[in-house]
Amino acid sequence: MRNLKNITILIVSLFLTTQLIAKEKVYKIKMATTWGPTLSPLIDAANNMAKYANEMSNGRLQIKVDTANKHKAPFAILDMVKAGQYDMGHSASYYFKGKDINTLPFTSMPFGLTAPEQYAWFYEGGGLELMQKVYAKHNILSFPGGSTGVQMGGWFREEIKSLDDLQGLKMRIPGFAGEIMARIGVQVTNIAPGELYTALDRNSIDALEWVGPSMDIKMGFHKIAPFYYTGWHEPASEMNFMVNKRVFKKLPKDLQKILIISMRVAAYDMYIQNYDMNATAWQKMKSEYPNIKVKTLPSDVMNALKKANSELRVELGAKSPLLKEVLDSQDKYIKKVREWTKMSDFLYLKDNI
Repeated sequence: MRNLKNITILIVSLFLTTQLIAKEKVYKIKMATTWGPTLSPLIDAANNMAKYANEMSNGRLQIKVDTANKHKAPFAILDMVKAGQYDMGHSASYYFKGKDINTLPFTSMPFGLTAPEQYAWFYEGGGLELMQKVYAKHNILSFPGGSTGVQMGGWFREEIKSLDDLQGLKMRIPGFAGEIMARIGVQVTNIAPGELYTALDRNSIDALEWVGPSMDIKMGFHKIAPFYYTGWHEPASEMNFMVNKRVFKKLPKDLQKILIISMRVAAYDMYIQNYDMNATAWQKMKSEYPNIKVKTLPSDVMNALKKANSELRVELGAKSPLLKEVLDSQDKYIKKVREWTKMSDFLYLKDNI
């Protein structure tokens, strides 16, 4: 009888626990992304994060992802999350430099940290704390959201043999890199993504920068411009998740933790996914278009780019002490980590290629 009584108590206890779990509050969050529904792997990072959060919370945390096709404002994610129009966002921090120049370095900086180095800076070198400091005035928490790694320097119709070849050259290259290119004589232009292939095909532009094989292959630039230059401007392009602070604080502690873990896992998953996509796409490109020539910009061009980059950084740092603090932190971390990168990755590859 005692055993039967104990079993009955256990069954009742389990039933009540199940009922309590079933009645636990469900938190629904809306997230806006800069990306369209088919722009892999960027949109995959957002969707995977929502999936992980739902699964780990046993359905208590449900995140609805709205792509740019839905909200029609791909570059206004910061504003929408800040205003509470959306609870979360997934974008790239450097898209907001026009509103807050201090956001610029959290995506990537020319001649800066590589993806593994940058992740180490974020999580071990104080980068994440600086990112929260920058986004605090927007009432937002920001976290790494997936890296494309080193982006390629662009597709060129003609080979660049010297700095003279860049004078007056018409190139689509946005952001800080565009400012650097303009300073060394390039005629920089910004064209909507959907018009890039036509502009290149019709000689409206001579060159353009996009991402890398994983995303370039769909655009078809390799069919027109045979010179594919290696990168310098975005060595670790990190996307970012944004969470409205008020929304985050309303979540129970366990769901806050689940959300943070989901973002971190989805970010690294995107880096892995994109690495494989680059390798796969490049195999297809070089097989179908053997005339593609991978090139590195000549030394006089690289020296001019580095000089312009240094000058612009000083100018920007003088305008914003907070930006200078972030840039100085990255520079300090490079001095620490780059020796190991050379000893490990660089020398390994140097001796095994």
